[in-house]
Amino acid sequence: MDRRSFFKKAAVTGAGAAAATTLAAPAIAQENPKITWRLTSSFPKSLDTIYGGAEDIAARVSEATGGNFTIQTFAAGEIVPGLQAADAVSAGTVEMCHTCSYYYVGKDPTFAIGTAIPFGLNARLTNSWFYQGNGNTLLNEFYATHNLYGMIAGNTGAQMGGWFRKEINTVEDFKGVKMRIAGLAGKVVEKLGVVPQQIAGGDIYASLEKGTIDAAEWVGPYDDQKLGFYKVAKYYYYPAFWEGGPVIHAFANLEKFNSLPKSYQAALIDACAYANTNMMAKYDMKNPGAVKQLVADGTILRPFSQEILEACFNAAQEVYAEISGSNEWFKRIYEDQVAFKREGYLWMQLSEYTFDTFMMIQQRNGKL
Repeated sequence: MDRRSFFKKAAVTGAGAAAATTLAAPAIAQENPKITWRLTSSFPKSLDTIYGGAEDIAARVSEATGGNFTIQTFAAGEIVPGLQAADAVSAGTVEMCHTCSYYYVGKDPTFAIGTAIPFGLNARLTNSWFYQGNGNTLLNEFYATHNLYGMIAGNTGAQMGGWFRKEINTVEDFKGVKMRIAGLAGKVVEKLGVVPQQIAGGDIYASLEKGTIDAAEWVGPYDDQKLGFYKVAKYYYYPAFWEGGPVIHAFANLEKFNSLPKSYQAALIDACAYANTNMMAKYDMKNPGAVKQLVADGTILRPFSQEILEACFNAAQEVYAEISGSNEWFKRIYEDQVAFKREGYLWMQLSEYTFDTFMMIQQRNGKL
């Protein structure tokens, strides 16, 4: 082959390669489009652990997509009030939110099961029910009726029972207490005489300080300390029997989620799973120091009595029976969770409970 012929063929080959590259570029662009979403949180930025779940999601999605899928995070009130986050997603005002499903029980009590219900599942069983049981599938069938796609994206672990201005020693002591309490727990304690109030996290302190409410539950030591509740109510009760393993959800607008490339959907789901694990790890690290400091600052820790727990458990069963009688969505999902819970606690009393009880005794005896 002479030199002139070689360069001629090389030029043709190069042109063909260039053409192939030109033809391929639009396909690649379609697979990895530049997309920007807005996420509105139900939480203030000051609560770095729970608000931080939204930031974890945004960071992981950006990293997984090479910066092509960007999620901008906004604190409660910057776009819509915290308790309207899912409403904004359902309506398409924003593409996504980070919130608690049970904030929307006013629309349908089934929303409560998505976060936690009184005497429900602990955090570990909650993850199992969502990831390996029917939880995620069943709830997303329900959420779809509200134009939402739900991904679990945080868990606080068993919460504290809340801050009270006075001691709660008996069931009688609940009567007339105005309490900020979320989800179906309000309906349960209402049967014991409590007057439940639905108040966003950022407004709880002012309500306690002014005496608008007599008691409030939020999350646990780390967040409660940040919000300063110990300054306006000194009795700190445990546990929050209504939140044994509460989920924080990331809700996406269903139509927007379905329009994402499959790789972006996978990146988003994986990012939420990371946020779910990371939030629990953060609380387990930060709560021990916070509760010690709260006690040092004068907080009085008190367990709810067995009498109170039994009364609330019985009241909860009444509430579930009443709702199930008229709400097929609730009945279907609740009964599935109960069946899962029955088997889960059969196993956990042999494994987790026995091990944890032994280790807690060693801790109390100063051997750890």
